Amino acid sequence: MGRFDESGRLYVEGRDDEMIVSGGENVFPQEVEDCLSRHEAVVEVAAIGVDDDQFGKRLRAFVVVSEPQPSVDDLKDWVKENLARYKVPREFVFLDELPRNATGKILKRELAELD
Repeated sequence: MGRFDESGRLYVEGRDDEMIVSGGENVFPQEVEDCLSRHEAVVEVAAIGVDDDQFGKRLRAFVVVSEPQPSVDDLKDWVKENLARYKVPREFVFLDELPRNATGKILKRELAELD
């Protein structure tokens, strides 16, 4: 999935099969990851959709950060300033590192199993 800007440049938003519907709104985790990765304290990030009784799905962001560690509110405010309000992850999990396979790909299935 992608979009063209006013200059005709293509921006890849994410894969169609990764899109989640949260409260009736389409959210691409990759777009949220890209936004959070631009925060000065975020070293790496992965976002996934998790089940939610009220919204169907919601975003959970797993972040590796540098010191001084930002608060959850700092990260939520960052996303609110750069993306639509409904794209703000409801939950943040701070990790020392993200799980990866031998080729370096983030293992989102392992993240989904963390609670």
